[in-house]
Amino acid sequence: MAVDVTEADFQREVIEASHNVPVVVDFWADWCGPCKQLAPIIEAAVASRGGAIKLVKVDTEANAQLAASFKIQSIPAVKAFRNGKVINEFVGLLQPSHVEAFLDTLVAAEPDVEAEVAVEMTSEDSLRAVLAQDEKNVDAAMALARILLARGDTAEAITVLEPARHAPQVDGLLACAEIVLTPDLDPELARALEALAGDPEGSLQAMLDVVPGADDARKDRVRRVMIGIFAERAVDDPIVLTYRKRLASALY
Repeated sequence: MAVDVTEADFQREVIEASHNVPVVVDFWADWCGPCKQLAPIIEAAVASRGGAIKLVKVDTEANAQLAASFKIQSIPAVKAFRNGKVINEFVGLLQPSHVEAFLDTLVAAEPDVEAEVAVEMTSEDSLRAVLAQDEKNVDAAMALARILLARGDTAEAITVLEPARHAPQVDGLLACAEIVLTPDLDPELARALEALAGDPEGSLQAMLDVVPGADDARKDRVRRVMIGIFAERAVDDPIVLTYRKRLASALY
């Protein structure tokens, strides 16, 4: 459920709250038809994330000064805040899949203590034991999949990752594994992945260069891979901040 916010409580409800959880602000007005169409889409998408994202709404007619301070010129306008700063945004009515992709860039899975112990042990048997109890364990799935990928067991890595693909970093690695398994299907993305370890910025830019003119399936592969990479890096990593915005611009 979205929280209605005014100029009086914006600092508390958005800026301060964003230090604990990403906050999405929907700038809207009662006369705006597209705003009313977007509202149920974004509310449902946020609700499906079980409290991982906070959604607030700002009526631009009642809070004109606040809207002006964020240079709102067209609505609906949606801005995402983390640690007191805008980290992503879009303007206009988006399709539900694009709203989901936008929210994906904001969420990283919480660490699992038991899986972290298994990862530290770097034992394949330990990781398999964790997954036998919980096949959706993100950290264990990631660690075991990396072991399998390193020795060329790509198909099994995909099987391991599938149950935990709700986490963006897992879905990103799953997309990478799918590309590795069938490199001839998308050779440009395959080459970009090969360069990731040595030249992360060059690799991410090469992925973005694939987007113009790409069909929806190919764009979705790029989105999944890049969001997965972002989820594994620090949220304030300069590479993440730069390329998250570039990805949003390329897709939307």
